[in-house]
Amino acid sequence: MSRIIMGIESSCDETGVGLVRLSDDGAVELLADEVASSVDQHARFGGVVPEVASRAHLEAMVPTAERAFATAGLKLSDVDAIAVTAGPGLAGALLVGVSAAKAYSAALDVPLYGVNHLAGHIAVDTLQHGPLPSPVLALLVSGGHTQLLRVDDIASKITELGSTVDDAAGEAYDKVARVLDLPYPGGPPIDKAAREGNPSAIAFPRGMTGPRDAKFDFSFSGLKTAVARWVENAERGGAEVPVNDVAASFQEAVADVLTAKAVRAAKDQGIGTLVISGGVAANSRLSSLAAERCAAAGIELRVPRPRLCTDNGAMIAALGAHVVAADRPVAPLDFSANPALPVDVISL
Repeated sequence: MSRIIMGIESSCDETGVGLVRLSDDGAVELLADEVASSVDQHARFGGVVPEVASRAHLEAMVPTAERAFATAGLKLSDVDAIAVTAGPGLAGALLVGVSAAKAYSAALDVPLYGVNHLAGHIAVDTLQHGPLPSPVLALLVSGGHTQLLRVDDIASKITELGSTVDDAAGEAYDKVARVLDLPYPGGPPIDKAAREGNPSAIAFPRGMTGPRDAKFDFSFSGLKTAVARWVENAERGGAEVPVNDVAASFQEAVADVLTAKAVRAAKDQGIGTLVISGGVAANSRLSSLAAERCAAAGIELRVPRPRLCTDNGAMIAALGAHVVAADRPVAPLDFSANPALPVDVISL
């Protein structure tokens, strides 16, 4: 008998509610994915304001859930289990989602699972491409995280191979966009400008790619600073800043490092499948360069469609379905959000 899993996501500035159907054979089908974003409320600040995000979640949670059930043609009473993002993320934002999930769980008398946001970004790929091979390598690239992860079992075993030592890739995009007077969030406008620019125009540095650097760690702070200095020098000399060329050269540096290290890690681990997820996975150059390099290395590449890459409730519902199928323990009702939840803790 199939089961309906409700997923709630509120780790940052998107309120997401997803509904999936878990079949007896373990297949997971997406029924609804509704998201309310507060990004426009943060744009004038150039970044996410935690208190603003928390208040936006409070306002959006119930209406978003109602839309999800309407889309799926389901009632609250149809839910068999609930999964909610327990971390990592913004403390106040997480607490809104966790509180809502506890309320739904208690009212419906269904089991509740506190799950890892990062693992959700990997699990969401199963909604589009089916079950994950074991093992699989995941490159998670977002505004707050840049990690290479070995996934042996999405419900129980994820091992971090490398992570950013400073800025995440998405964070670097936002900061470079600010330097170039492009809108927030910086990913889409930089990607758009880069299509009209020359990626070889400026030789920006590739951080942590030297022989003495950690093989699978990342650093984008130096790249961000190099772009800022280049723009400052151009403006000081009275030259017009070639925004498209700067954007293209910056984006090429990011995509080059991400894809080179991902392919190297896959070879090192003897893994034949790479999944790229997180908000930056929607970047056109990252996906195209990854496709080129994976094809050359004989590695299968899986990238969820852009809607699934960004924060959403569907990814939490998908992870919840895998956790339920694996018969993982139910979370105690007194569990709390953990803003620094490590990636190897998949469920509470």
